[in-house]
Amino acid sequence: MKNFYLLLLLFSAVAFSQNTISGKVTDQKGNPVPGANVFIEGTYDGTSSDENGSFSFTTDTTGNQMLVISSLIFETQKILIDVTDYKDKTVKLRESVNSIDAVIVTAGTFEAGDKARVSVLKPLDIVTTAGSLGDVVAALQTLPGTQTVGESGRLFVRGGEADETQTFVDGIRVAQPYGSTTNNLPTRGRFSPFLFSGISFSTGGYSAEFGEALSSVLLLNTQDEPDQSKTDVSLMTVGLGIGNTQKWSKSSLSVNVAYIDLAPYQKAIPQNVDWNRPYQGLSGETVYRYGFANGLFKMYAAFDASRFDINQENVNHPRIKDRVNLENNNFYLNASYKGNFGSNWQLTSGLSYGYSRNMIGFNRDDIDNVENASQLKLKLKKSFSDRFKLSVGADYFITQFDEDYHPFFGTAATSGYNANIAALYSEADIFFSKKFAAKVGVRASHNDLLEETVVVPRASLAYKVGKASQLSLAYGEFTQAPKQEYLKYSKFFESERASHYILNFQYSKDRQTFRAETYYKDYRDLVKFDTLVAQYSPMHYNNNGSGYAAGLDIFWRDGKTFKNLEYWISYSYIDSERNYRDYPYAVTPSFVADHNLSVVGKYWINDWKSQLGLTNSFSTGRPYNNPNETQFMNGKTRAYNNVSFSWAYLLTQQKILYFSISNVLGTQNVFGYEYADSKNLNGVYDRRAITPTADRFFFVGFFWTISQDKKSNQLDNL
Repeated sequence: MKNFYLLLLLFSAVAFSQNTISGKVTDQKGNPVPGANVFIEGTYDGTSSDENGSFSFTTDTTGNQMLVISSLIFETQKILIDVTDYKDKTVKLRESVNSIDAVIVTAGTFEAGDKARVSVLKPLDIVTTAGSLGDVVAALQTLPGTQTVGESGRLFVRGGEADETQTFVDGIRVAQPYGSTTNNLPTRGRFSPFLFSGISFSTGGYSAEFGEALSSVLLLNTQDEPDQSKTDVSLMTVGLGIGNTQKWSKSSLSVNVAYIDLAPYQKAIPQNVDWNRPYQGLSGETVYRYGFANGLFKMYAAFDASRFDINQENVNHPRIKDRVNLENNNFYLNASYKGNFGSNWQLTSGLSYGYSRNMIGFNRDDIDNVENASQLKLKLKKSFSDRFKLSVGADYFITQFDEDYHPFFGTAATSGYNANIAALYSEADIFFSKKFAAKVGVRASHNDLLEETVVVPRASLAYKVGKASQLSLAYGEFTQAPKQEYLKYSKFFESERASHYILNFQYSKDRQTFRAETYYKDYRDLVKFDTLVAQYSPMHYNNNGSGYAAGLDIFWRDGKTFKNLEYWISYSYIDSERNYRDYPYAVTPSFVADHNLSVVGKYWINDWKSQLGLTNSFSTGRPYNNPNETQFMNGKTRAYNNVSFSWAYLLTQQKILYFSISNVLGTQNVFGYEYADSKNLNGVYDRRAITPTADRFFFVGFFWTISQDKKSNQLDNL
């Protein structure tokens, strides 16, 4: 009996010590939030809110405790409470800014890759786009904001020259992103798309993390983790290639090598080029990855050795051609680490080294130049909350360029420069709500060659106007040192400057994306000179140039409306003028076409086991200067049009036959005109047209994948 009373007393004490916690969970508008988890931190005491948002549970804890309220699409909230006096309380939760439909800043930026929140391109688009032939730049030229400059092959963005776009691999700059070439002979990007999983192409308004680019940045991200070990073999009309990937538990290694030789193709299908030795190149890339517990280390290396020997027409001497013999050796290495540490800290670090040597024979003169370029990078990012993230970082760029000129007649000359640029930057991501976000940053850099320090701000805003649509604004100041062909002759320059203003609307839902973007760029301090071409004469240079670019870009991609068909349409209008170089006044530069239109389609035919591709690129005429007329830059070429076709056929699951042809219609495109330096006997300046190297380009390839699953193939790469 005594024990019974003791148990009863103990039960009463326990019952008396329990406290009831109750209340209601709502959103910021007072609407109930059902299914929210409500519990005392560090205990099993808790419950879930009912359909009315109400909750109630008992706890044995006493005193002050931490009450945790969490729900899938809302921010987790922690409240310090007194358990004896927390009844019938209302808790308001804020929508999580990390949800899949939260606002993101998109002004000026195109994303490609599986990890992109809103992707306008996929990694395989780089090589499945008819006419691109696996060239990253050629595929990007089907996006709005770019210009097709066929005699160059480089990326021209929104009224900017090619050197105004900087390329980065895993966040580290590539100083020499293009293969070497000569005048009016187009080049290609150095990098194979097969090792990259994502691309970010900013046509303006980009992050404070990146500098030394007046117009845009191209970010290439190598694969973090391959899916399996495999071998890829490629046999092509222009060469051959082989690649292998080995995957282990914590690391992996990918290697590919390619040999290109245009000599057999030239014999089978002659081009509009007088080759002594057609283009020949050997290139290779490798990526090594190692996964640590809290981070990932990657090392990327690429080499490229190429040569060609060509005879080019000289408008000043029609009977005598200029001979250009060029050999180039290029090497690029970068190593990067990205990982987490401490309380919500992220570390990104890396370094790169680039080497490029050109040995050029021009008629009987010799030119030999070497560039060594390096970058050191460190970035720290701290997530103070879901709504505020801060990044701080530093860059150090080292560039050494030397050139020796040995004429057959005359005196040898040497030019070059050494430049070091140190930069600091800070940037904050601020999420005011699920619908409203901002990115604000500042970048400061010092160039010891120019003896100049610049500080530039960057800012972007984004507001979600619907479940699948949003508006973005961006503003930024951007600077860049004058390009190599000026710095090697003189160091008495200032950095060139540009201000970007961007307004963007984007809609993305269920495999459909629409973008409309208008922009204005104000150029200042551009390089001018008072000679016909850039040359060694420091007193003839100044930074008095200026210009502007304004336009509208439209993009529509649809993979939903028509079964097995995916297509996109890009349109750009641009109004741009510049007073720079030796221009007497502001005019539209020769690389700008007012209107540009690209239509790209890819259709899968299951019965044929084939993917058909079609690309139509169109642009209005580009201006050129005709010295036979009094007005400067008064000429304009005919419109440019190029229709390209591709066909990928699956012989077996892992064997593909691929065929493509550019300029199917045989359009006689003209990129511009070159004029003689002096008049002929009739008092007229002779001219010659700058045309493509071939009316059409044919490509046939056989691609074979060998893997353990016996299913993987290179269709995603074609």
